[in-house]
Amino acid sequence: MALRHKTRKRLSLLILVVGLPLYIVLVGGIMGLVYDRFGQPPLLIELLLYIVLGVVAFFPLKPVFLGTSREDTDDPADGAGPD
Repeated sequence: MALRHKTRKRLSLLILVVGLPLYIVLVGGIMGLVYDRFGQPPLLIELLLYIVLGVVAFFPLKPVFLGTSREDTDDPADGAGPD
């Protein structure tokens, strides 16, 4: 099911305003558990963990963010139709 342009823009804003702070807290909690259980990992391992956590969370959301900065192609009143 393809989302309309306006729906994608609203959904992407909701994800950025609500989802991103929640995700930051979640990753902080996960890394806190890693530190408690194993101690602080070496710097490269810690960096790899943060990269994996970032890609895993937002890679599935890529279709929502694609094209949100472009003009609305769903609106026939924007003058982009054939003359």
